[in-house]
Amino acid sequence: MKKAIFTLMAVIIAIAAQAQQFQKGTTTANLGIGLGTSLGGLGTARPAISLSVDHGMWDVGGPGVVSLGGYVGNTGYKYTDLGYTAKWNYTIVGVRGAYHYNGFTNVSKLDVYGGVMLGYNIAKYTSDSEDSSLGNSYGSGLGFTGFLGGRWFFTDRIGAYAELGYGVSVLNAGVTYKF
Repeated sequence: MKKAIFTLMAVIIAIAAQAQQFQKGTTTANLGIGLGTSLGGLGTARPAISLSVDHGMWDVGGPGVVSLGGYVGNTGYKYTDLGYTAKWNYTIVGVRGAYHYNGFTNVSKLDVYGGVMLGYNIAKYTSDSEDSSLGNSYGSGLGFTGFLGGRWFFTDRIGAYAELGYGVSVLNAGVTYKF
């Protein structure tokens, strides 16, 4: 799994040799489905979904823009065995900042970025079992993470994106919209 993640990161960086300008005042929204997670649970996983927004805030020295934004994602698990059902639900809400590199100008449809996120994981465990002691072992908490991503625009406003990092999943991919 680690080798696949590093290979995908290398491909994104290699493609980044030419990227679209993400400018001060640009706002993008990503809606995606995720693969892979470090959030725990038994049984059948529900697909991870996420929504993130980035807004270009500052031009920085050199070719780049810093964006600020938000993130919300959700995933969960359901396990049924021996006459009881257990469910895990994870919702992560966070604020994020990213650096969008604008030094490459040959491919106008690509935006490459990397950043950090401070998020809060709202963990919930429920079970119809009479032994409810497991519910106390799944606590909510604050977390700090990094991410690396890229967007490819098919039109001036609509495109696809992929991000590696930690949220409700390790890899998120989906559609992006530029305002």
